Amino acid sequence: MHKIVIVGGGAGGLELATKLGDTLGKKKKAEITLIDCTKTHVWKPLLHEIAAGSMNPDKHELDYMAQAHWHHFRFRLGRMDGLNRGKKEVSITPYADEAGLEIIPRRSIKYDTLIISVGSTTNDFGIKGAAKYSIALDTQQQAEAFHQKLHHAMLKAQTQKKAIQPGQLEVVIVGAGATGVELAAELHKATREMTAYGIDRVNPDRDIKISIVEASPRLLPALPQKLSQSVELELRKLHVHLYMDERVTEVSEKGVKTHKDRFISAALVVWAAGVKAPDFLKNIEGLATNHINQLLVHATLQTTRDDSIFAFGDCAACPIDNSDQFVPPRAQAAHQQASLLYKTMQSRVKGKINLPPYIYKDYGSLVNMGEYSTVGSLMGSLIGGSMLVQGFIARFMYQSLYKMHLIALHGFMSTALQTLARIITRRTEPQVKLH
Repeated sequence: MHKIVIVGGGAGGLELATKLGDTLGKKKKAEITLIDCTKTHVWKPLLHEIAAGSMNPDKHELDYMAQAHWHHFRFRLGRMDGLNRGKKEVSITPYADEAGLEIIPRRSIKYDTLIISVGSTTNDFGIKGAAKYSIALDTQQQAEAFHQKLHHAMLKAQTQKKAIQPGQLEVVIVGAGATGVELAAELHKATREMTAYGIDRVNPDRDIKISIVEASPRLLPALPQKLSQSVELELRKLHVHLYMDERVTEVSEKGVKTHKDRFISAALVVWAAGVKAPDFLKNIEGLATNHINQLLVHATLQTTRDDSIFAFGDCAACPIDNSDQFVPPRAQAAHQQASLLYKTMQSRVKGKINLPPYIYKDYGSLVNMGEYSTVGSLMGSLIGGSMLVQGFIARFMYQSLYKMHLIALHGFMSTALQTLARIITRRTEPQVKLH
Protein backbone atom coordinates (compact mmCIF):
# COMPACT_ATOMS: atom_id res chain seq x y z
CA MET A 1 0.00 0.00 0.00
CA HIS A 2 1.31 3.44 -0.96
CA LYS A 3 2.51 5.34 2.12
CA ILE A 4 1.80 9.09 2.08
CA VAL A 5 3.36 11.01 4.98
CA ILE A 6 2.36 14.63 5.61
CA VAL A 7 4.54 16.62 8.01
CA GLY A 8 2.77 19.63 9.52
CA GLY A 9 -0.86 19.88 10.59
CA GLY A 10 -1.50 23.50 9.76
CA ALA A 11 -4.48 24.60 7.70
CA GLY A 12 -3.14 23.13 4.45
CA GLY A 13 -1.64 19.95 5.89
CA LEU A 14 -4.70 19.05 7.96
CA GLU A 15 -7.12 19.76 5.11
CA LEU A 16 -5.03 17.56 2.80
CA ALA A 17 -4.79 14.70 5.31
CA THR A 18 -8.55 14.86 5.88
CA LYS A 19 -9.42 14.77 2.16
CA LEU A 20 -6.95 11.98 1.40
CA GLY A 21 -8.15 10.00 4.41
CA ASP A 22 -11.78 10.29 3.33
CA THR A 23 -10.92 8.90 -0.13
CA LEU A 24 -7.67 6.95 -0.46
CA GLY A 25 -7.47 6.05 3.23
CA LYS A 26 -11.09 4.93 3.55
CA LYS A 27 -10.84 2.79 0.39
CA LYS A 28 -7.52 1.25 1.57
CA LYS A 29 -5.73 2.55 -1.53
CA ALA A 30 -3.11 4.42 0.50
CA GLU A 31 -1.91 4.75 4.07
CA ILE A 32 -2.09 8.40 5.15
CA THR A 33 0.01 9.58 8.11
CA LEU A 34 0.01 13.11 9.55
CA ILE A 35 2.89 14.20 11.80
CA ASP A 36 2.69 17.29 14.03
CA CYS A 37 4.52 18.44 17.16
CA THR A 38 1.31 19.49 18.95
CA LYS A 39 -1.82 17.58 19.94
CA THR A 40 -4.36 20.11 18.71
CA HIS A 41 -4.92 22.41 15.75
CA VAL A 42 -6.08 26.04 15.74
CA TRP A 43 -6.45 28.07 12.55
CA LYS A 44 -3.37 30.30 12.52
CA PRO A 45 -5.15 33.56 11.51
CA LEU A 46 -6.98 33.35 14.86
CA LEU A 47 -3.82 33.54 16.99
CA HIS A 48 -3.99 37.31 17.43
CA GLU A 49 -7.47 36.92 18.95
CA ILE A 50 -6.21 34.23 21.33
CA ALA A 51 -3.28 36.48 22.31
CA ALA A 52 -5.60 39.39 23.10
CA GLY A 53 -8.04 37.14 24.96
CA SER A 54 -10.93 37.78 22.58
CA MET A 55 -11.11 34.09 21.78
CA ASN A 56 -10.95 31.08 24.07
CA PRO A 57 -8.83 28.45 22.26
CA ASP A 58 -10.61 25.62 24.08
CA LYS A 59 -13.70 26.43 22.02
CA HIS A 60 -11.92 26.37 18.66
CA GLU A 61 -9.09 23.83 18.83
CA LEU A 62 -9.34 20.49 17.05
CA ASP A 63 -7.83 17.27 18.42
CA TYR A 64 -5.62 15.62 15.80
CA MET A 65 -6.20 12.11 17.16
CA ALA A 66 -9.98 12.51 16.95
CA GLN A 67 -9.78 13.96 13.42
CA ALA A 68 -7.59 11.05 12.35
CA HIS A 69 -10.08 8.54 13.80
CA TRP A 70 -13.03 10.19 12.07
CA HIS A 71 -11.31 10.60 8.69
CA HIS A 72 -9.29 7.39 8.19
CA PHE A 73 -5.71 8.63 8.56
CA ARG A 74 -3.04 8.11 11.20
CA PHE A 75 -1.67 10.80 13.50
CA ARG A 76 1.82 10.68 14.98
CA LEU A 77 2.87 13.17 17.67
CA GLY A 78 6.39 14.55 17.30
CA ARG A 79 8.66 17.02 15.52
CA MET A 80 10.50 16.14 12.32
CA ASP A 81 14.22 16.89 12.56
CA GLY A 82 15.80 14.69 9.91
CA LEU A 83 15.35 12.89 6.63
CA ASN A 84 16.93 9.86 4.93
CA ARG A 85 16.11 10.01 1.24
CA GLY A 86 17.83 6.70 0.51
CA LYS A 87 15.74 4.74 3.01
CA LYS A 88 12.73 7.04 2.48
CA GLU A 89 12.35 7.74 6.18
CA VAL A 90 11.66 10.84 8.25
CA SER A 91 13.19 11.12 11.72
CA ILE A 92 10.93 12.27 14.58
CA THR A 93 12.32 13.71 17.82
CA PRO A 94 11.39 12.18 21.18
CA TYR A 95 8.32 13.71 22.83
CA ALA A 96 8.60 14.75 26.48
CA ASP A 97 6.11 16.06 29.02
CA GLU A 98 6.31 19.43 30.77
CA ALA A 99 8.71 18.01 33.37
CA GLY A 100 11.08 16.79 30.65
CA LEU A 101 10.21 13.09 31.07
CA GLU A 102 10.37 11.24 27.75
CA ILE A 103 6.95 9.90 26.81
CA ILE A 104 7.52 8.85 23.19
CA PRO A 105 11.00 7.72 22.02
CA ARG A 106 12.69 8.80 18.79
CA ARG A 107 11.12 7.15 15.76
CA SER A 108 11.56 6.84 12.00
CA ILE A 109 8.52 6.75 9.72
CA LYS A 110 8.75 5.32 6.20
CA TYR A 111 7.15 6.95 3.18
CA ASP A 112 6.63 6.45 -0.53
CA THR A 113 5.52 10.06 -0.92
CA LEU A 114 6.52 12.76 1.57
CA ILE A 115 4.67 16.08 1.79
CA ILE A 116 6.24 18.81 3.92
CA SER A 117 3.91 21.57 5.12
CA VAL A 118 5.53 22.82 8.31
CA GLY A 119 4.61 26.46 7.77
CA SER A 120 6.82 29.33 8.86
CA THR A 121 8.25 30.91 11.98
CA THR A 122 9.01 34.51 12.86
CA ASN A 123 12.31 35.85 11.55
CA ASP A 124 13.97 38.17 14.08
CA PHE A 125 16.93 38.78 11.71
CA GLY A 126 19.33 38.30 14.60
CA ILE A 127 18.32 41.61 16.22
CA LYS A 128 19.93 41.95 19.64
CA GLY A 129 17.56 40.85 22.43
CA ALA A 130 14.67 39.97 20.08
CA ALA A 131 14.72 36.23 20.80
CA LYS A 132 15.02 36.76 24.57
CA TYR A 133 12.71 39.69 25.28
CA SER A 134 9.98 39.50 22.63
CA ILE A 135 7.15 37.05 21.97
CA ALA A 136 6.25 35.71 18.53
CA LEU A 137 2.76 34.57 17.57
CA ASP A 138 3.59 31.49 15.50
CA THR A 139 1.83 28.94 17.70
CA GLN A 140 -1.15 28.60 20.01
CA GLN A 141 1.23 28.17 22.96
CA GLN A 142 2.93 31.50 22.21
CA ALA A 143 -0.42 33.26 21.85
CA GLU A 144 -1.62 31.87 25.18
CA ALA A 145 1.67 32.82 26.84
CA PHE A 146 1.27 36.41 25.65
CA HIS A 147 -2.29 36.54 26.95
CA GLN A 148 -1.16 35.28 30.36
CA LYS A 149 1.51 38.01 30.58
CA LEU A 150 -1.00 40.67 29.51
CA HIS A 151 -3.60 39.49 32.01
CA HIS A 152 -1.08 39.31 34.84
CA ALA A 153 0.16 42.82 34.03
CA MET A 154 -3.42 44.10 34.27
CA LEU A 155 -4.01 42.29 37.59
CA LYS A 156 -0.79 43.66 39.01
CA ALA A 157 -1.72 47.20 38.02
CA GLN A 158 -5.13 46.73 39.63
CA THR A 159 -3.85 45.51 42.99
CA GLN A 160 -0.52 47.30 43.52
CA LYS A 161 -0.35 50.02 46.16
CA LYS A 162 1.66 52.51 44.13
CA ALA A 163 0.33 54.38 41.12
CA ILE A 164 0.57 52.81 37.67
CA GLN A 165 3.98 53.71 36.25
CA PRO A 166 4.71 54.94 32.69
CA GLY A 167 5.41 51.94 30.46
CA GLN A 168 3.88 49.46 32.89
CA LEU A 169 0.98 48.65 30.56
CA GLU A 170 2.55 49.48 27.21
CA VAL A 171 2.74 47.00 24.32
CA VAL A 172 5.05 47.38 21.33
CA ILE A 173 4.35 45.37 18.18
CA VAL A 174 7.31 45.06 15.83
CA GLY A 175 6.02 44.65 12.29
CA ALA A 176 2.97 46.16 10.57
CA GLY A 177 1.88 43.18 8.54
CA ALA A 178 -1.56 41.65 8.95
CA THR A 179 -0.68 40.02 12.29
CA GLY A 180 0.65 43.26 13.75
CA VAL A 181 -2.24 45.53 12.80
CA GLU A 182 -4.90 42.94 13.67
CA LEU A 183 -3.31 42.37 17.08
CA ALA A 184 -3.19 46.11 17.79
CA ALA A 185 -6.92 46.51 17.14
CA GLU A 186 -7.79 43.38 19.09
CA LEU A 187 -5.70 44.49 22.09
CA HIS A 188 -7.47 47.86 22.12
CA LYS A 189 -10.82 46.09 22.44
CA ALA A 190 -9.71 43.33 24.85
CA THR A 191 -8.02 45.62 27.37
CA ARG A 192 -11.16 47.73 27.60
CA GLU A 193 -13.24 44.59 28.11
CA MET A 194 -10.93 43.57 30.98
CA THR A 195 -11.43 46.88 32.74
CA ALA A 196 -15.20 46.42 32.39
CA TYR A 197 -14.94 43.08 34.25
CA GLY A 198 -13.56 44.60 37.44
CA ILE A 199 -10.06 45.84 36.62
CA ASP A 200 -11.42 49.29 37.13
CA ARG A 201 -8.33 50.94 38.57
CA VAL A 202 -6.80 50.89 35.09
CA ASN A 203 -7.85 53.74 32.82
CA PRO A 204 -7.38 52.37 29.27
CA ASP A 205 -7.11 55.79 27.62
CA ARG A 206 -4.49 56.96 30.12
CA ASP A 207 -2.59 53.86 31.22
CA ILE A 208 -2.57 51.53 28.19
CA LYS A 209 -0.43 52.38 25.19
CA ILE A 210 -0.18 50.27 22.03
CA SER A 211 2.56 51.01 19.50
CA ILE A 212 3.51 49.54 16.11
CA VAL A 213 7.05 49.88 14.75
CA GLU A 214 7.52 49.16 11.03
CA ALA A 215 10.68 49.40 8.93
CA SER A 216 8.71 50.20 5.75
CA PRO A 217 7.21 53.63 5.05
CA ARG A 218 3.63 52.33 5.41
CA LEU A 219 1.47 49.73 7.11
CA LEU A 220 0.87 46.39 5.36
CA PRO A 221 3.74 46.90 2.89
CA ALA A 222 2.94 43.67 1.01
CA LEU A 223 -0.69 44.66 0.35
CA PRO A 224 -2.29 47.37 -1.84
CA GLN A 225 -1.75 50.96 -0.74
CA LYS A 226 -5.48 51.73 -0.59
CA LEU A 227 -5.92 48.97 1.97
CA SER A 228 -2.92 50.28 3.91
CA GLN A 229 -4.35 53.79 4.05
CA SER A 230 -7.73 52.55 5.23
CA VAL A 231 -6.17 50.46 8.02
CA GLU A 232 -3.96 53.36 9.11
CA LEU A 233 -7.00 55.61 9.43
CA GLU A 234 -8.75 53.07 11.67
CA LEU A 235 -5.69 52.56 13.89
CA ARG A 236 -5.23 56.29 14.37
CA LYS A 237 -8.87 56.52 15.47
CA LEU A 238 -7.98 53.97 18.16
CA HIS A 239 -4.96 56.10 19.18
CA VAL A 240 -2.47 53.35 18.29
CA HIS A 241 0.99 54.92 18.05
CA LEU A 242 2.54 54.29 14.63
CA TYR A 243 6.29 54.52 14.02
CA MET A 244 6.74 54.04 10.27
CA ASP A 245 10.07 53.85 8.45
CA GLU A 246 11.81 52.90 11.69
CA ARG A 247 13.88 49.77 12.08
CA VAL A 248 14.26 48.11 15.49
CA THR A 249 17.91 47.65 16.41
CA GLU A 250 17.60 46.25 19.93
CA VAL A 251 15.00 44.76 22.27
CA SER A 252 15.39 44.81 26.05
CA GLU A 253 13.21 43.98 29.02
CA LYS A 254 12.25 47.66 29.18
CA GLY A 255 11.34 48.23 25.52
CA VAL A 256 12.78 48.63 22.02
CA LYS A 257 15.33 50.90 20.41
CA THR A 258 15.14 51.99 16.76
CA HIS A 259 17.78 53.04 14.24
CA LYS A 260 16.70 56.66 14.77
CA ASP A 261 17.96 56.33 18.34
CA ARG A 262 14.40 56.40 19.63
CA PHE A 263 13.56 54.31 22.72
CA ILE A 264 9.97 53.09 23.13
CA SER A 265 9.24 51.69 26.56
CA ALA A 266 7.17 48.52 26.81
CA ALA A 267 6.17 45.85 29.27
CA LEU A 268 5.42 43.46 26.40
CA VAL A 269 7.03 43.25 22.96
CA VAL A 270 5.50 41.20 20.16
CA TRP A 271 7.75 40.32 17.21
CA ALA A 272 5.66 40.12 14.04
CA ALA A 273 8.22 41.24 11.47
CA GLY A 274 9.40 38.81 8.81
CA VAL A 275 9.00 35.07 8.33
CA LYS A 276 11.23 32.13 7.54
CA ALA A 277 10.79 28.39 7.23
CA PRO A 278 11.89 26.29 10.25
CA ASP A 279 15.67 26.04 10.63
CA PHE A 280 15.78 22.23 10.37
CA LEU A 281 14.88 22.49 6.66
CA LYS A 282 18.09 24.33 5.74
CA ASN A 283 19.81 22.06 3.20
CA ILE A 284 18.14 19.01 4.75
CA GLU A 285 19.49 15.81 3.14
CA GLY A 286 20.74 17.80 0.16
CA LEU A 287 17.40 19.37 -0.76
CA ALA A 288 17.71 22.87 -2.21
CA THR A 289 16.59 25.76 -0.01
CA ASN A 290 16.68 29.55 -0.23
CA HIS A 291 18.00 32.13 2.24
CA ILE A 292 14.93 31.82 4.49
CA ASN A 293 15.07 27.99 4.58
CA GLN A 294 12.17 27.46 2.15
CA LEU A 295 12.38 24.29 0.06
CA LEU A 296 12.69 25.05 -3.66
CA VAL A 297 9.92 23.34 -5.60
CA HIS A 298 8.76 23.00 -9.20
CA ALA A 299 5.31 24.10 -10.32
CA THR A 300 4.11 20.58 -9.47
CA LEU A 301 5.20 21.30 -5.85
CA GLN A 302 7.83 18.54 -6.08
CA THR A 303 11.18 19.51 -4.57
CA THR A 304 13.79 20.28 -7.21
CA ARG A 305 16.08 17.38 -6.21
CA ASP A 306 13.62 14.64 -5.26
CA ASP A 307 10.37 13.92 -7.11
CA SER A 308 8.97 11.82 -4.24
CA ILE A 309 9.15 14.77 -1.82
CA PHE A 310 6.62 17.60 -2.10
CA ALA A 311 6.43 20.87 -0.16
CA PHE A 312 3.72 23.51 0.01
CA GLY A 313 2.55 26.48 2.03
CA ASP A 314 4.88 28.91 3.79
CA CYS A 315 7.81 26.44 3.86
CA ALA A 316 7.96 26.13 0.04
CA ALA A 317 9.43 28.53 -2.52
CA CYS A 318 7.13 28.00 -5.50
CA PRO A 319 7.69 30.17 -8.60
CA ILE A 320 4.82 32.17 -10.07
CA ASP A 321 4.48 31.40 -13.80
CA ASN A 322 8.18 30.51 -14.16
CA SER A 323 9.19 34.01 -13.06
CA ASP A 324 11.66 35.17 -10.42
CA GLN A 325 8.77 35.83 -8.03
CA PHE A 326 7.52 33.28 -5.54
CA VAL A 327 4.06 32.51 -4.20
CA PRO A 328 3.52 34.71 -1.10
CA PRO A 329 3.18 33.02 2.32
CA ARG A 330 -0.59 33.39 2.67
CA ALA A 331 -3.39 31.10 3.82
CA GLN A 332 -5.18 31.22 0.47
CA ALA A 333 -2.07 29.89 -1.30
CA ALA A 334 -1.77 26.95 1.13
CA HIS A 335 -5.45 26.14 0.63
CA GLN A 336 -5.09 26.22 -3.17
CA GLN A 337 -1.96 24.05 -3.05
CA ALA A 338 -3.62 21.53 -0.73
CA SER A 339 -6.48 21.17 -3.24
CA LEU A 340 -3.97 20.57 -6.05
CA LEU A 341 -1.99 18.00 -4.04
CA TYR A 342 -5.21 16.12 -3.29
CA LYS A 343 -5.57 15.50 -7.03
CA THR A 344 -1.84 14.87 -7.41
CA MET A 345 -1.79 12.15 -4.75
CA GLN A 346 -4.66 10.34 -6.45
CA SER A 347 -2.67 10.40 -9.68
CA ARG A 348 0.50 9.11 -7.98
CA VAL A 349 -1.31 6.22 -6.33
CA LYS A 350 -2.58 5.24 -9.79
CA GLY A 351 0.99 5.36 -11.10
CA LYS A 352 0.57 8.42 -13.31
CA ILE A 353 3.77 10.37 -14.03
CA ASN A 354 2.44 13.63 -15.52
CA LEU A 355 1.29 15.80 -12.64
CA PRO A 356 -0.70 19.05 -12.82
CA PRO A 357 1.16 22.35 -12.14
CA TYR A 358 0.12 24.85 -9.50
CA ILE A 359 -1.09 28.20 -10.81
CA TYR A 360 -1.36 30.88 -8.13
CA LYS A 361 -4.58 32.89 -8.10
CA ASP A 362 -4.74 36.00 -5.95
CA TYR A 363 -8.30 36.43 -4.70
CA GLY A 364 -7.45 39.48 -2.64
CA SER A 365 -6.60 40.26 0.96
CA LEU A 366 -8.65 40.83 4.09
CA VAL A 367 -7.52 42.45 7.34
CA ASN A 368 -9.75 41.95 10.37
CA MET A 369 -9.69 44.66 13.04
CA GLY A 370 -12.24 43.08 15.33
CA GLU A 371 -15.41 45.00 16.09
CA TYR A 372 -13.93 48.22 14.71
CA SER A 373 -13.55 47.36 11.03
CA THR A 374 -12.64 44.79 8.42
CA VAL A 375 -11.07 45.96 5.18
CA GLY A 376 -9.82 44.18 2.10
CA SER A 377 -9.03 44.23 -1.59
CA LEU A 378 -11.48 42.09 -3.54
CA MET A 379 -10.30 39.62 -6.20
CA GLY A 380 -6.68 40.82 -6.06
CA SER A 381 -4.81 40.48 -9.35
CA LEU A 382 -7.95 39.46 -11.27
CA ILE A 383 -9.11 43.09 -11.33
CA GLY A 384 -5.85 44.77 -10.38
CA GLY A 385 -6.68 44.93 -6.69
CA SER A 386 -8.62 48.15 -7.22
CA MET A 387 -11.87 47.18 -5.49
CA LEU A 388 -11.72 48.05 -1.82
CA VAL A 389 -14.28 46.40 0.46
CA GLN A 390 -15.02 47.50 4.02
CA GLY A 391 -17.46 47.05 6.85
CA PHE A 392 -20.09 44.32 6.89
CA ILE A 393 -19.25 42.83 3.48
CA ALA A 394 -15.53 42.56 4.27
CA ARG A 395 -16.23 41.12 7.72
CA PHE A 396 -18.64 38.55 6.26
CA MET A 397 -15.99 37.51 3.73
CA TYR A 398 -13.34 37.21 6.47
CA GLN A 399 -15.58 35.04 8.63
CA SER A 400 -16.46 32.95 5.57
CA LEU A 401 -12.78 32.04 5.12
CA TYR A 402 -12.75 30.42 8.56
CA LYS A 403 -16.05 28.68 7.88
CA MET A 404 -14.64 27.29 4.62
CA HIS A 405 -11.70 25.89 6.58
CA LEU A 406 -14.06 24.27 9.09
CA ILE A 407 -16.23 22.83 6.31
CA ALA A 408 -13.13 21.28 4.73
CA LEU A 409 -12.37 19.57 8.06
CA HIS A 410 -15.86 18.69 9.36
CA GLY A 411 -18.38 19.04 6.56
CA PHE A 412 -21.19 21.57 6.17
CA MET A 413 -23.72 20.18 8.65
CA SER A 414 -21.24 19.78 11.51
CA THR A 415 -19.88 23.30 10.93
CA ALA A 416 -23.40 24.76 10.88
CA LEU A 417 -24.29 23.07 14.18
CA GLN A 418 -21.02 24.22 15.81
CA THR A 419 -21.68 27.79 14.67
CA LEU A 420 -25.21 27.73 16.08
CA ALA A 421 -23.96 26.34 19.41
CA ARG A 422 -21.35 29.11 19.70
CA ILE A 423 -23.94 31.80 18.98
CA ILE A 424 -26.11 30.45 21.80
CA THR A 425 -23.36 29.93 24.40
CA ARG A 426 -21.65 33.24 23.59
CA ARG A 427 -24.44 35.07 25.44
CA THR A 428 -23.59 33.29 28.71
CA GLU A 429 -19.80 33.83 28.55
CA PRO A 430 -17.57 36.84 29.21
CA GLN A 431 -16.51 38.70 26.07
CA VAL A 432 -12.84 38.32 26.93
CA LYS A 433 -10.83 35.48 28.47
CA LEU A 434 -10.23 36.36 32.14
CA HIS A 435 -7.68 33.72 33.11
